[in-house]
Amino acid sequence: MLHGFFLTRRVRVMRLPFACLLAVATGVAALAADGRRPLEFDDLLRAQRLSEPQVSPDDQWIAYVVTRSDKAENMTDSDVWLAPLAGGEPRQLTASPKHDRHPRWSPDGKWIVFESNRSGAFQLYLIPADGGEARQLTTISTEATQPVWSPDGGQIAFVSAVFPEFSDKPFKESDDLNKKKLDERDKNKVKARVITRLLYRHWDSWVDDKRQHLFIVPVKNGAAAGDPRDLTPGDRDAVPTSTTFSAGDDFAFSPDGRKLAYTATPVPVREEAWLTNHDVYEVDLKTGERRQVTTNPAADDFPRYSPDGKWIAYRAQTRPGFEADRWQLILCDRVAGQPRSLTADFDSSVEAFIWGPDSKTIYFEAEEKAAKPLWSVTIAGSDSRKVVEQAVNGDVTISPDGRALVFARQTLSRPAEIFRASPEGGGVQPVTHANDALFAGISMSEPESVSYSGEAGAQIQMWIVKPPGFDPAKTYPLVFWVHGGPQSAFMDAWSYRWNAQLWSAQGYVVALPNPRGSTGFGQKFVDEISHDWGGKVFDDLMAGLNYMEHQRYVDTNHMAAAGASYGGYMMNWFQGHTTKFKTLVTHCGVFDFRAMYGTTEELWFDEWEHGIPWETPDFDKFSPDRLAADFKTPNLIIHNELDFRVPIGQGLSLFTTLQRKGVPSKLLYFPDEGHWVLKPQNSERWHKTIFEWLAEYLKR
Repeated sequence: MLHGFFLTRRVRVMRLPFACLLAVATGVAALAADGRRPLEFDDLLRAQRLSEPQVSPDDQWIAYVVTRSDKAENMTDSDVWLAPLAGGEPRQLTASPKHDRHPRWSPDGKWIVFESNRSGAFQLYLIPADGGEARQLTTISTEATQPVWSPDGGQIAFVSAVFPEFSDKPFKESDDLNKKKLDERDKNKVKARVITRLLYRHWDSWVDDKRQHLFIVPVKNGAAAGDPRDLTPGDRDAVPTSTTFSAGDDFAFSPDGRKLAYTATPVPVREEAWLTNHDVYEVDLKTGERRQVTTNPAADDFPRYSPDGKWIAYRAQTRPGFEADRWQLILCDRVAGQPRSLTADFDSSVEAFIWGPDSKTIYFEAEEKAAKPLWSVTIAGSDSRKVVEQAVNGDVTISPDGRALVFARQTLSRPAEIFRASPEGGGVQPVTHANDALFAGISMSEPESVSYSGEAGAQIQMWIVKPPGFDPAKTYPLVFWVHGGPQSAFMDAWSYRWNAQLWSAQGYVVALPNPRGSTGFGQKFVDEISHDWGGKVFDDLMAGLNYMEHQRYVDTNHMAAAGASYGGYMMNWFQGHTTKFKTLVTHCGVFDFRAMYGTTEELWFDEWEHGIPWETPDFDKFSPDRLAADFKTPNLIIHNELDFRVPIGQGLSLFTTLQRKGVPSKLLYFPDEGHWVLKPQNSERWHKTIFEWLAEYLKR
C-alpha cells in the first residue's frame, strides 16, 4: 500500500469575499457565545495520544502509553502510565524525555518491561510495577524492541536487527562484530552503499543488509541473568519488515514456555521484494530447532497459542502476491494439524486478535463500513458476532480473569482514550479522560455519514464534516478528500496528520468519500480498484462530488481537492480529467507509473496493481503523466526526501511538468520526512502552507 523549504511560481494576495467573511464572522460569534472555540493546529499537539493498553495479572491495573508533542524540540515524547481497571486517577510510571513504550507485565505482576531510547538507542528496561527507578535490561549494539515475557517470567523475547553473517556465533562475539561494523560505517567519511539485491530500503530507512531476528534473554529479580540468545540466526527476517503483514507482536510463547511461534519473511531471499508468502514457524527454545507450521503460498502471520496449548491461531490470505487480500482467522490443532478458517464467511479482514482465557473464544478487530468494531468467534466456527460497535476500536486485550475487554477507542471528533467493556460488549465506558479538559473548550460539528450511488449503482459511503458554527442558510467552500492506500478507508477515527475537523475549522465543508478500493465494505469492493486506478473509482469520486454540488450549503464555484499517497495520485489523475476544482493539493502522490516501479521498494504492490512494465501491455494506462498536456489546475505539491514508498522523483516530476506548462504551482519539500510528516514543527509548516494555499483559491 502506498499509506523544509518551498519553491513557488507566484503568490496571490488573499481577498475574502463579503459572503465568506460574513459566514466566518457569524460562526465565530456563535461559538464565542457558548465559550467554545474552533479547533486549532496547536490542539493537535496539546492532545495526549494514548495507546497499547495492557491489563495486569491481578486484573487491577492497565499499563498504557501516553505520547505528547514537544513543538519547541520538534519531537514527541512517550511515557508509560497506569490506570485502575475499575476507573480512577491514573499515575505516570516513567518520565524520561525520550520514548518509553511497549509496556508488558511480568506474569507475577511485579515488573513491567518496556522499550526506550532514553540512552540514545532503543534498549529494554524493567521497572517495578509499584514504582521506582527503571533498570536497563539489555545493552545489545543493534538495539532491542518489542519485549514479550515467557509464561513463567524467566525469559523475555525481543527483536533486534542484526547482520546475519554473525548471527550463528556466540552472543558476545556476534555483538562485538555487529558493533564494529556499525562503528566503521558511522565513522567512514565515504557514505556509499553497495547494493546487490532488493529490498534494500523500506518506507524511510535503509535496510543495510540487516535482518530482524528474535532473541531471548533470561531474567531474574529484575535483571538479566545471562546473555541474550539469537533464536533465528541466518539470512531471513523473523518478524515482518512490512507493516502490511504485521498486526502487532508477530511472535508468541507457547503456554508451556518451550516454543516460540513467529512470522518469517518470504524465501528465496532474491524474490522477497515481490513475494507476499510470509509463513508461521515454531522454534524450540531448548534445541533451537525450527519447524515450519504453515505452507500456504500466500501470507500467514500473527501466531497466537490458545491458553490451554491445544491450538495455534493465525491470520492468512489466500491469493499470493496480493497484499490487500482478505485476512482470515485460521485455527490449527497443534497435534493433528489440519488448519481451518473460523471466518470463511466473514467479509472483512481480521486484524489483531486475542484468545479468551477459556481457550474457546477469540476476540478480534475488523473494519465495517468506516468503523472498526470488536468481534468474537468461537473455535467451533460459529458466525462472528459483533461485540463492541461504533467508532474505531483497537489495541484490544482482555483481563486475565476474562471479565473485561480493554481497548483504545477514537472517533473523527476525539483522539483515542482507553475504554473497557464486558466480553459480551456491555458496559462500554472510558477508563481514561486524558483529553476531556482540552476538548471541553473546543467546538466541532458532528460528522455526518451519507450514502450515494457510484459507478454501476454501487453504494458509496461518505463522511461530511461541516465548519463549527455551521449555518445551513449559508454557502461554504468545499474541500474534497481522496484517501490513500488505495486499499484503506476514511474511518471514524482521529488523525494527527489529515484531520478533517481542523480543515473544517478553516471555514470549509470537508467531504471524505470511500469509493472502490475502500476497506470494510466487502472484499469485492476492495478488489475492484486493482488494474483500474482511474476507472470505476474515478466515477465513484465524481458521483460523490456531484452529491456535494447538490447540497445547497456548498459553494460550487469554490471547490478544491486534496489527497496523499494514492489520494495524491488521484489529484494527478484529476489534473487530466476534470476542471471542477479551483486547486489541487498533492501529497506524496504517484505521477509516473514506470518511474515508480523502478524506485519503490515493495514490488508486490505495483505488480498486483498494474503488472510488470515489460510484460504488461497496458501497464501505464492509468499513469497521470500520459495526460500532462491537459494539466491546467493550480496545484500545491508536497513531497519528502525520505519517502521510499513513493520516491521524491514523483513529486519533482509533477512540479517540473506544471512549471514548464505555466500552471500555478508550489512545491513544499521536507528533507527529513518520509511518506508522512511527523515532526511537530514540520507538521505546523505543512498545515500552514496548505491552509494558505487553499485560502488563496477558495476565499477570494
